[in-house]
Amino acid sequence: MTELESFFSDNGALSTVISGYQPRSAQLEMATAIADAIKQKQNLIAEAGTGTGKTFAYLVPAILSGKKAIISTGTKNLQDQLFNKDLPVIRKAIKTPFIAALLKGRSNYLCTYRLQNALTSSLGFSKEDALALGKIKAWAQRTKAGDISEMSGVTEGDPVWYQATSTQDNCLGQDCPDYAECFLVKARKKAQEADVLVVNHHLLCADWSLRDGGFGELLPNAEVVVIDEAHQLAETASNFLGINIGAKQLNDLAQDVLVEYYKDATDIPALRTACEDLDHEIKDLRLAFGMELKRGEWQDIENNPKISGGLNAVKEQLQRLTDQLMLASVKTKALDACFKRAEEMVQKLDLILNDHSGKWIRWYEIHRKTFTLSLTPLDIAAEFHGFMQQHKAAWIFTSATLSIANKFDYFAHNLGLNNAASESWGSPFDYPNQSLFYHPKGLPQPNDPSFIPMIVDFALPVLQASKGRAFFLFTSHRALNQAAEILEKKLTYPLLIQGSRPKALLLEQFKEAGNAVLLGTSSFWEGVDVRGEALSCVIIDKLPFASPGDPVLKARLEAMTQQGKNPFFEYQLPTAVIALRQGIGRLIRDVTDRGVLMVCDPRLLKRSYGQLFLDSIPAMRRTRDITDVQAFFQEEKQS
Repeated sequence: MTELESFFSDNGALSTVISGYQPRSAQLEMATAIADAIKQKQNLIAEAGTGTGKTFAYLVPAILSGKKAIISTGTKNLQDQLFNKDLPVIRKAIKTPFIAALLKGRSNYLCTYRLQNALTSSLGFSKEDALALGKIKAWAQRTKAGDISEMSGVTEGDPVWYQATSTQDNCLGQDCPDYAECFLVKARKKAQEADVLVVNHHLLCADWSLRDGGFGELLPNAEVVVIDEAHQLAETASNFLGINIGAKQLNDLAQDVLVEYYKDATDIPALRTACEDLDHEIKDLRLAFGMELKRGEWQDIENNPKISGGLNAVKEQLQRLTDQLMLASVKTKALDACFKRAEEMVQKLDLILNDHSGKWIRWYEIHRKTFTLSLTPLDIAAEFHGFMQQHKAAWIFTSATLSIANKFDYFAHNLGLNNAASESWGSPFDYPNQSLFYHPKGLPQPNDPSFIPMIVDFALPVLQASKGRAFFLFTSHRALNQAAEILEKKLTYPLLIQGSRPKALLLEQFKEAGNAVLLGTSSFWEGVDVRGEALSCVIIDKLPFASPGDPVLKARLEAMTQQGKNPFFEYQLPTAVIALRQGIGRLIRDVTDRGVLMVCDPRLLKRSYGQLFLDSIPAMRRTRDITDVQAFFQEEKQS
């Protein structure tokens, strides 16, 4: 028996630390394939269905190999779970000693220098912000790691954290008076000393591009790189390798300069005026964009003299501020850092405004109070391939959803993985007995104006049969809001609506209620784990094709057409299949779970491409008759 076989056996090391442990053949096979890939320094695409236990299947061989390993997850929540829950279990079971570390992006760590700056600032804060800063100050005196997720008194999303954390732009680096005690520097030092380092995709991309806190020192030492939730990597990398500048960055610069001005540069009044004027021009430009919150094409800016004029005014004012900062930069390290930051923003803005290379997509996004201008790469495959060539580690890509009808071409092509081996292990769950796929007859076409009211009518008998206990997932906020309005009048079960409260709180309420119906969009399609009877039904409004009006997608599809490719079959369809597989993955999370899946899109059977979706989902029993759904839930009662 090999070391891995022994570890995962029914009386092996893992069984001593997990109560009710049962060996899973797919988990051992996956662990063995990963161990072989590590030994041979090969790249492996490893798809593992829900319930395989993929986390242990990659952690154990990585640790047993004795090589330095980086594990990258899709989100900070998954990072915390892996580091605080999964690794301690393995540590108890494994004889091999190992040092593990957790590293997040710089904005997740308290910056004591900036906090002190804020607390002594003469600019003043609102009552709420002043109260929050007081709480952060008290926590700062007792924290050991400085990870802001420890802090329950001020939520991670609170804008006040900008005053108490640093960015690549405003960090003073080794010139900082608090450098010796810097939480980020300490976390990075631990990261370099660790055998197993847990990061997220954003940070991995940062290290790769040496931007936004990437310090290029993680990957050169890694011998094993495991990318979990790998289906998200191409999009994260694409966003990250782009260039963005927006109202928030510009406002933050102006605010930071004002703080330094009042401390050390009041003899240069033109510096203060330049900050105030920049702030004024940014507000005018935001107003010029109008009230509609949207992502738009660059043409909209070029065709609108008011917006393009406002953008030029912002650019000129940023240049004036940069000129004043050049004069002030000799006074202090902080003012010098502001000058360098302003110079970099001028360059970024120039790149965005003057790009005609054909390698980038130019677009903008309007938020409630701010806007962002972006350059996104058309294709990252060549760059990612080159990146992997530089770092000759064993690269393992894993997720429950990497294949389309059992083929990995789409995933491999997107990341330039020309020579990776690929293997797939199905879920250990008994889908034919644990689940039922309901696709009713007579569904309206998705472009029908009364699509949402009609599918709600189809869904209501299902929700009655399931006694609530459902996720109703939508492909747009508009559809969600329309359905919410109808269901509020017709549903007798608790109705939870995405956006009404923080996501974690909604999930908690959903689990506690035991009979709720939760309406959600994209963020509830993946990364959500509700086990047991509380979630016994998943209803999906339509096949999740991305909006063709999205400027980034539109440009990508046009470029593919020019290259003689078929953008629908080579990009839109595979992306939608992966998204649907993720949504369906919410239903059965455990061996004892039972549930009904309902998909309300008639294209599933009426279009030829519908078969690709059907070939990519678990082997559920299928029906078009509501009485089968009612019988399925009656069986549950009797058992």
